[in-house]
Amino acid sequence: MLKIFFLLFITVPLLELYLLIEVGSGIGGLSTIALCLFTAALGGLLIRWQGVNTLLDAQKSMARGEIPADHGFHGLLLALAGLMLFLPGFITDTIGFLLLIPPIRQLIINRVMPIRQIGGQPQSDIIDVEIIRNEHHIR
Repeated sequence: MLKIFFLLFITVPLLELYLLIEVGSGIGGLSTIALCLFTAALGGLLIRWQGVNTLLDAQKSMARGEIPADHGFHGLLLALAGLMLFLPGFITDTIGFLLLIPPIRQLIINRVMPIRQIGGQPQSDIIDVEIIRNEHHIR
């Protein structure tokens, strides 16, 4: 796993640099910089809007007595999208904008947090138990 991160740490910046140079030679240096700043600003606005919506949905879930774990993962992926959008480059911007699409985030969450199913019904590790104490002592 460490080798994969190291490989990504080396290859992604090199690919970003290559792509920035290619785009810059095609549309010009200032236009490329403006495009990078525009994607960062647009991404920041979209993340703020989706983050507020995710927070409001989580509050509604808690008001209904549900655990908003799914919303927590959405928030984490939105934070990752924000990081990707603020890094300069078109590859990270693409990843960031893809993470802003709720069905793609849900797909990632389902892969990370699979629901176990027994007999076709989703099962969790929570067992509902009621304890009845019998206070009658034999003397």
